[in-house]
Amino acid sequence: MSIALLRKDYSHASLSELDTAPDPFVQFARWFDEALQSQLPEPNAMSVATVGANGRPSSRILLIKEFDRRGFTWYTNYESRKGEELHCHPYAALLFHWVELERQVRIEGRVERVCAAESDAYFQSRPLNNRLGAITSRQSRPVSSRQILETNFVAAARKYGERPPRPEYWGGYRLIPDCMEFWQGRSSRMHDRIRYTPEPDGQWQRQRLQP
Repeated sequence: MSIALLRKDYSHASLSELDTAPDPFVQFARWFDEALQSQLPEPNAMSVATVGANGRPSSRILLIKEFDRRGFTWYTNYESRKGEELHCHPYAALLFHWVELERQVRIEGRVERVCAAESDAYFQSRPLNNRLGAITSRQSRPVSSRQILETNFVAAARKYGERPPRPEYWGGYRLIPDCMEFWQGRSSRMHDRIRYTPEPDGQWQRQRLQP
């Protein structure tokens, strides 16, 4: 079959302005909980898009670790490609795609680092080998062989034991949204799109977008 002929007609649900909460954080929590209850694989997976100093975008899949009214938080290496890009341009776009529910959520906004105490607390909550991996890997930098990574991992395990410290180059980012869009697939590509943007009084405006 030709790739051009691959398509699916969506019919799982609908989304109207009346279906959505006035607050996009409440709406996101509602949809995220439904994704959890549906036992989807990695419902916390999201695409994170950033822009480099050369103006070229890049994206990758990460796992969200917290969301509340402060924003959406994930953890990574500050010296990675995405870390360097966020240093130059502290804005990003997140995308959640829950394909089984025929839903997407797009979130855009300014990004800032979380405080050291939050990064420390989350780092120590991770499995030991994950912490050792964060110490071992200088993310996005070239390495000549897998063996070097494995040797460095063993050396870190011997050096730090059961409680390795969080490296200064590793920690959290939080995106503070200024635009959130909820997308529900519909038949005939007549999808439902509801976009939230902030008002000066702290409330959020909801608008339907054409598909």
